[in-house]
Amino acid sequence: MTPPKLTPIPLASWERGGVIAALRRVGLPADDVEEPGPLFWRFETADTVPVGFGGLEIHRPHALLRSIVTLPPLRGRHYGHAIVGELEAEARIAGCHTAWLLTTSPDYFAQLDYAPCRRDDVPETICATRQYAVLCSASATVMMKAL
Repeated sequence: MTPPKLTPIPLASWERGGVIAALRRVGLPADDVEEPGPLFWRFETADTVPVGFGGLEIHRPHALLRSIVTLPPLRGRHYGHAIVGELEAEARIAGCHTAWLLTTSPDYFAQLDYAPCRRDDVPETICATRQYAVLCSASATVMMKAL
């Protein structure tokens, strides 16, 4: 199935309360959402229905995809696939050639052509992020994709 078309709405730091609430609701880390550096978007359908959030940390030539959440009532409709696709497009625009992520759902991201990798293979700029070094569980799977 083709993912639905979404409109990404960039969020300023003072607009990130919705991201924090959505992440906490599904048990994902949200402690650094209000810090400078990470970029966040709200994703909406063509008729302006919010469907979820996602973030990026740009560390050229790498990007860290993070804080991807589809709002619970809308899950199972491929909005998550569309959110990831939009984040990848933003990473390409920012000059990134690889996308990295940490997840406890590796099968989901494998559907989107992400491959698991060893922690020893992760670039230092990604390892140095708070998301990688502190917030995500050591049991999370590290995955990457060439953009």
